[in-house]
Order: sequence, then structure tokens, then C-alpha cells
Amino acid sequence: MPEQIICKNLTLGYEGNAVAENLNFTVSSGDYLCILGENGSGKSTLIKALLGLKPQISGNIEWGDGCKANEIGYLPQQTVVQKDFPASVREIVRSGCLAKCGLRPFYNKEEKELAESTMQQLGIDGLARRCYRELSGGQQQRVLLARALCATRKILLLDEPVTGLDPKAQTDLYELIAKLNSNGITIIMVSHDIAAAVRYSSHVLHIGSKKQLFFGKSSDYIKSRVGQTFIKSEEVEGDG
Repeated sequence: MPEQIICKNLTLGYEGNAVAENLNFTVSSGDYLCILGENGSGKSTLIKALLGLKPQISGNIEWGDGCKANEIGYLPQQTVVQKDFPASVREIVRSGCLAKCGLRPFYNKEEKELAESTMQQLGIDGLARRCYRELSGGQQQRVLLARALCATRKILLLDEPVTGLDPKAQTDLYELIAKLNSNGITIIMVSHDIAAAVRYSSHVLHIGSKKQLFFGKSSDYIKSRVGQTFIKSEEVEGDG
């Protein structure tokens, strides 16, 4: 499959202070990459770099397969303010087409049809006229996922998408993301849920110190020293 993102010797940080160094990984069309690591390891900084919002200290991010940083469909972590946003589901989903509009003040027919078909694809077309803040957490995440899909049909970048959801809603969202991936959409997901990460993803990028870097297949991550150490530490923390 064609490579969409190639990161070479990437060092990321703030004001010259590195938080993640020597990152080397590739994302190919149809991959499902989970980004793991402890808090403060640089996951959020990597997200900003991939979205073109923050330059790297050194190294290169190369794009292939016709992809660009501003064409990634992005589902960020929700804030309390965003959960209470007073707009209709249809309005929010259509906003994913804003980049396509350019200087046009209105959505065209194709963009409106894209929003409608995407809502139908994600099973939220019946909610189109509902106010976003009246929805459940799982429904809200589907709406935001639909908005991200309207921005691109190639790559989705998801930042902790199941945070705050009940177990059933988490499973439903994971299954929906997996279905999108099986339909050819590349998934890059930041997660703290190791069990789900290795179950659903094809590849894992673990960010940490030089001795805690890993990039490869999820099946190999489970067997690696880095993976086993991280899994045990999360289990101990969970038991506590």
C-alpha cells in the first residue's frame, strides 16, 4: 500500500526543549496506528506536528499518496464547553466541509450531500435536527467523527476518542472506527487503552525515552520489552 506519512529522525518539543526524539515511523494507506506512551511523552506534540500546527525541532515529516497535513480528519479530545455546544447535528457535521468551501459563504450541493451520506453511514441521520448538547456522549462522538470524515476520506486522527464514555459506548465506537478502517480509511489514534490498542490496531508507535521507543506491528509490540513493561505498569496503576 502507498505510504501516506513518513517521519524520519523526528525531534519534537517546545522552545528548543525536546519532549520526543528520534521518531522514525511510516503510515501506509489502510493502516490502523495506535500511539501509546506515558503522560508527557510527546503524544500531543506529535499530533500538532502531524496536523501542521507546530514545527518539529529537527527531522522530517514527508507526505505521500496525495495527502497533506491540512487534509487530515481530526477528532480532538472534547472539552466541557464543546460538549455544551448549541448547534444542530447537521450544522456540526457540515462544518467538516469548511476547508473545501474556501471563500464561499455557503455549502454547495455536493458538500451538503456528503454531510447527509456521512451521517447515514455513521447511523446518526435520525439525529440531524437534534441539538448537539442534548446528545449522549457516544452520540456526540459519532457526530464529531462524521465531521472529521467530511474533511477527508483518507486519514483520520483521533485523540483519546472513547474518554468519558461508558463501556458499551466505548465498544460501539471502537467497532465503528474499525469498520471505517476496513473500508480503506487510515486511522491514527492516540490512546491510553492498551487492550483496545493492540486488539484493533495494525501497528503501534510507543513514544518515550530512547529505551522506550517502539514502532512496528501490534503483535510484535505485545512481545517486546517496551510493550510488556508498559502493559505491566498500566495494570499495576489500574489495580491501585
